[in-house]
Amino acid sequence: MPFLLTMIVGAAAGLLAVRFMNVQASALVAVAIGVLGAIVGGIVLRVLAAAFIGTSSVLSIFIGGLLGAVALIWIYRRYFK
Repeated sequence: MPFLLTMIVGAAAGLLAVRFMNVQASALVAVAIGVLGAIVGGIVLRVLAAAFIGTSSVLSIFIGGLLGAVALIWIYRRYFK
């Protein structure tokens, strides 16, 4: 169930990150960016939340996914464009 939740939340985070970073991308690309960002950012933020707060939640997955997606877009723009 956490994997499916990460995919769903990552898709939403990717759509928001693409709009936030003003990237012209299709919905499929935005979802892919969000899912990758949610996996990377969600894991990092979930570990930090568990270490400092003692729990992780859907909010930490969403924030981690959004930050991870924004970071992926920034890295792509900085080094590959």
